[in-house]
Amino acid sequence: MEKECETSYINVDQKSYPCAVSFVMDLIGGRWKGVILCHLKNGDKRFGELKKDLSFITETTLSLQLRQLERDGLITRTVFGIKPPVKTVYSLSELGTSFIPLLDNINEWGKNILENRKTS
Repeated sequence: MEKECETSYINVDQKSYPCAVSFVMDLIGGRWKGVILCHLKNGDKRFGELKKDLSFITETTLSLQLRQLERDGLITRTVFGIKPPVKTVYSLSELGTSFIPLLDNINEWGKNILENRKTS
C-alpha cells in the first residue's frame, strides 16, 4: 500500500507541502472557492452575475477569491473590448472542470451530514 502522506516535502511554486492533499487544499481551500466553482460549473459568468448570485460574499472577497482561483489555474478570466466598459467573463479552466466531479461528491457528502444532524 502506497503512503498517502510522505515524510519529505513537495515543493511547488516556492511553497512546501507535506503531501498532495495539503497542496490541493491550498488550491481549493477558503470559505468561498468551492462555492464560486460550483456557480461556474454551469457556464461562464461575468463578475456582476457572480456578485448577484453570491450576494452573501462581499465584493472585495469575491474579487480576491477569483484572483486566487485564476492564479492557481482553476478558472480563466477573459476580457472583451479595449475601451471601458469592458466585458470580463470568468470560466472554469480544464483543471477547474476536472475538479467538478469531486466538488459534486463533496456537496452530496455535505448534504448527507446535514440531513443526519437534523434528525439527531
